[in-house]
Amino acid sequence: MVFLSIPKICGQQGISQIPAAAVPLVNSPHSSAAETSHDETRVTRCADGHFRRAIYGLGPYITDYPEQSLLTCIVQGYCPRCLSPLHDLDKASARRCREHTEALLDRLTLKELWDDFGIVGDIIMDLLHQIIKGTFKDHIVDWVVEYIQGAYEKAEADKILADIDRHIAITPPFPGLRHFPVGRGFKQWTGNDSKGLMKVYLPAIAGHVPSEMVKTVADITEFCHLVRRDVIDEDTLVVVDNAVSAFHVHRESFRAVRPDGFSLPRQHSMVHYRTLIQMFGAPNGLCSSITESKHIKAVKKPYRRSNRNKPLSQILLTNQRLDKLGAARVDFAVRGMMDGALLPLPPPPARASGTPAPPDPNDERVDHGEIDGPTCLGEVKLAKTYVRKVPRDVHQLAVYVGQPRLPDLIRLFLFQQLNPRRAAETPPLTECPEFSERVFIYNSAQAIFYAPSDVSGIGGMKHERIRATKSWYRGPPRYDCAFVEHDPTAPGFRGLHAARVYLFFRFKFREKDYPCALIHWFSAHRDEPCPDTGMWIVKPDFDRSGEPSLVVVHLDCFLRGAHLIGVAGKDFVPANDDDFDFSNSLDTFQFFYINKYADHHAHEIAF
Repeated sequence: MVFLSIPKICGQQGISQIPAAAVPLVNSPHSSAAETSHDETRVTRCADGHFRRAIYGLGPYITDYPEQSLLTCIVQGYCPRCLSPLHDLDKASARRCREHTEALLDRLTLKELWDDFGIVGDIIMDLLHQIIKGTFKDHIVDWVVEYIQGAYEKAEADKILADIDRHIAITPPFPGLRHFPVGRGFKQWTGNDSKGLMKVYLPAIAGHVPSEMVKTVADITEFCHLVRRDVIDEDTLVVVDNAVSAFHVHRESFRAVRPDGFSLPRQHSMVHYRTLIQMFGAPNGLCSSITESKHIKAVKKPYRRSNRNKPLSQILLTNQRLDKLGAARVDFAVRGMMDGALLPLPPPPARASGTPAPPDPNDERVDHGEIDGPTCLGEVKLAKTYVRKVPRDVHQLAVYVGQPRLPDLIRLFLFQQLNPRRAAETPPLTECPEFSERVFIYNSAQAIFYAPSDVSGIGGMKHERIRATKSWYRGPPRYDCAFVEHDPTAPGFRGLHAARVYLFFRFKFREKDYPCALIHWFSAHRDEPCPDTGMWIVKPDFDRSGEPSLVVVHLDCFLRGAHLIGVAGKDFVPANDDDFDFSNSLDTFQFFYINKYADHHAHEIAF
C-alpha cells in the first residue's frame, strides 16, 4: 500500500515509533471500507478490466525478521508467530495470541516480559529475506563453503570451490535465468542474485559434498518453489510439510560447521508456512520483493541522480517531480492531448514517469515476458521473419547448416505426416515421398504457455524464445533445448521428452504449410529422478554408428523451452580451457540434469 523511506538513524527519539505511528495513518482511507467489509460488497473494476463485487479488508503484514521483531515487540531470536523457546525454535508450541499477551502483562513486569518472552503480533513470514536470502544464501551456501574449507587442505578446498564457481559460470543460457560469469565471486548480492543462484546451485555442488548436504539444498529449493505456486491444494500442503521435515533431517549433516544447533528464526519460519497459507491463501511469491523494487525506484535511483552531498532532500524532490510528471501525463491523456503525433520526431522509448515501455512480445531480441490475453494451454510458433541470404534448396541448405542428413529426414517426416497410422515406423527412403520444395529457416520460435506461478500477464500467460542460430550476437552458435510432448496422460517428465533444437524451418508440400524443427533426442538415464537432487538425468541419443539421433518433428509437438545443466559429478571442469564456456556446455557433458528449478512452470511440469 505504501513505501516508507525511513532513515537508518539510531539513538534519536521517536525514530523507532515511526513504523507503528505510520500504520494507522496509512490505513485511514480504508477505514470506511473495512468497517462494512463483512456486511457489504463494492463493485470494483479489477486489473483485467472486469467489474466484480469486492470485499475490502486488511491483509497480512509482510516484512523481514528484524522488522518483524520491531513490529511485534519480541526479543531478537524469538519467533513472532509461536511461543517456542529460544534455543529450540522448532519445538511444537502454541501460537501467539492477544489473550496470551494480556495475561503476561497482568502477571509479569515489563522487564521480565521483554527479556524472557516478547509481545505477540499477527505477522507472516517473508519468502525473500527469511528463506531465500536468509536460509539459503546466508546459511546453507555459507555452510557448504565452511564444510569444504574444514574437510580439505587449503589448496584442495580452493580447487573445489573454484570448480563450483566454474560449474555455475558454464551453465547454459535460458530465458529469465541469471548468468554468473564468475560464479559466486562478487560482493553485493541482491534478492534476484540469490534467486538466480538457487536455480543453478544444486548441479554445481553435487559430487563435491556429501549427498545429505545436496539433499538439504534440494529440500530448501523445493520448498521455495512449492509455496510460490499460484494454486495450492491439500496435496501440495502435504508435499510442503514433507519438504520441511526432510530439510530438518538432512540439515543435520551440517552439524560439524554448526555446533550451536539450528535454532534460527529464519529457518524456523518454514514451519509456519502451511498455517499461513491456510489463513491467507496462496501467496504466489508475495513477499518483500515488492517493497525491494519500490526501494530501488524511490531511493536508489534518485540517490544516483543526486550529488551525494546531503542527498535526502534531493531524493525527496526527485520523487516529487516524478510523481507530478506521472500525474500530468494521466491528465493529458484524459484530455486527449496525447492522441496523434505531437512532434515530427518519433516518441521516446521511455514514459514520462521514467517507467520503460513494456517490450514487444514479437521482438525476437526479447527472450521472455508476460502476455495479456485470454487463458489457453499454449502454442509454439516460428519467429515472424525468416533468415535471408541463405540457400532455399534443401540440399544446399543441408550443407550450409552442417546437417547432411536433413533432406532424408524431411522425407521421413513427410511419410509419417501422410501416413499417420504408420507414424511409428521407419520405412526405407524408397517409400518416402520425394522432396524438392523451397525451405525457409528461422533463428527462433516463440513459446506461449499458461504459467500463472511465474510473472505473467492478465490471464496467466507467458512467452519465451527457443533459439537455434549459427551465431548468437556475432559469437558462438546457440542451440536451445525444449520439452516435446510424448504422453499427455503420464505425470510430470514421464509424459515429456527432452530435445535439443538444431534448426527451425518451414516449407510447403502439396499446398500444406509445415512448420518444423530438426532436433536431437535425449533419453532418461534412470526410471526415477536423481535421489540427491530430485532432478531427472538425461543423456543424448546416438545410433549404432555413433551418429546423433536426429529427427524432424512438427512444431505442434513442442511444449516450451527446457533447461539442461551438465552432470560433472566428482570430475573437475577444465579451469584453463578458454574455449569451454556456457556456449558449448551442452556439447561437452555426457549426462545432463533437467533443471526443473529454471522457473516455476518448469517445476510444475518436470517433476
